[in-house]
Amino acid sequence: MLTALLGLAPIVIALLTLSALFSAAETSMTGASRARMHQLEREGDRPARRVNKLLSDQETMIGAVLLGNNLINILASALATQVLTAVIPGPWGVAAATATMTVLVLVFAEVLPKTVAIVRSDDVARALSGPTLFIVRAFGPIIYVIQWIVRRALRVFGVKLDMAVDVLAAHEEIRGAVDYHHSEGLVETDDRRMLGGVLDLSDMDVSEIMVHRKSMVLLDADLPARQLVETVLEAQHTRIPVYRDEPENIVGVLHARDLLKALAEAKDGVEGLDIAAILREPWFIPDTTNLKDQLNAFLKRKSHFALVVDEYGALQGLVTLEDILEEIVGEIEDEHDTALDGVRRQQDGSVNVDGDVTVRDLNRALDWRLPEGEAVTIAGLVIHEAQTIPEPGQTFIFHRHRFQVLRRQRNQITALRISAPLAEDADI
Repeated sequence: MLTALLGLAPIVIALLTLSALFSAAETSMTGASRARMHQLEREGDRPARRVNKLLSDQETMIGAVLLGNNLINILASALATQVLTAVIPGPWGVAAATATMTVLVLVFAEVLPKTVAIVRSDDVARALSGPTLFIVRAFGPIIYVIQWIVRRALRVFGVKLDMAVDVLAAHEEIRGAVDYHHSEGLVETDDRRMLGGVLDLSDMDVSEIMVHRKSMVLLDADLPARQLVETVLEAQHTRIPVYRDEPENIVGVLHARDLLKALAEAKDGVEGLDIAAILREPWFIPDTTNLKDQLNAFLKRKSHFALVVDEYGALQGLVTLEDILEEIVGEIEDEHDTALDGVRRQQDGSVNVDGDVTVRDLNRALDWRLPEGEAVTIAGLVIHEAQTIPEPGQTFIFHRHRFQVLRRQRNQITALRISAPLAEDADI
């Protein structure tokens, strides 16, 4: 019997070593940095290329590793049980084999290798990429059969999965990584906002950031040339829509640079200007266009200005390239801009806010966390939460802030006072 035990020991050690490698491969592959692997692959690193190939079909890779790991652990347990039951007959031999193999597998084939793999995920993944790729190719057909059986079984419970289902959305994975590193102090707040702004572009429509038609500066094409020039000089913008007869009838866009060039070339001075001749054709876009598509359209068309219309063709507002860039980098100010326009800080920590200030701008300016998906403006958020149009003087507590309505013009809230974030138990 002693000879059998001594003969069994090298086999069990070899099987536990293989099991440890499988466990380390599984943990390191799932924990490896995809960004670093891609960078190393571009630099010509072959192990990193194998890791990326394995991660491209992560479900098959994990299934093959688990299959190999379970086969080895079961084989090692069966051999140990066979020998120990010969030494200790009956149920006590089975119990001894179970206890012994449980401790050996748990310590040496699971906890120890997985701990090393967690600490050095990238290095372990690259070192084990070759054997793991071989196992995946060997067990690949079996894994596909298992996946098919699993999906068929899940359909019984109403869960339908495609064979190429992607468990993690790339954007959410990146956003989670950015938030995590920010909480660890490795990513600065401004960088986190910029990275988040890039990810948000495809989820936002131009209607959420456009300058509303009530706030647009418009020029009447029938005004005298001198008055038009004076209006352009007083405006803060270089591109101004021009209408005829009614504001909805936009006939062109006047660029301040074109106006200056025409003034320099005019022989009869301001009175001899032909404004209609220097107008640029207006570009109309639907209000449902997402920011990512509109940014690409701006770059492709080499234009920085577009007018937004609804499904009926009615003018809703305007959007510029700068508006979209500000969603990424924050407010872009020049010598003609006013910092935090419409937001006035008070000595008690609260702020007086114009109703048309957007929720997103307020969050960026004050580092608040008011919800941005329920309404575009602060006034819209209060109306959404209150489910009514409040009267001046009414106060509400939403999202850990106290909102007091200061002014209302007809059905529009024009000014509010918002407190600094309240304690957690004040959120109702």
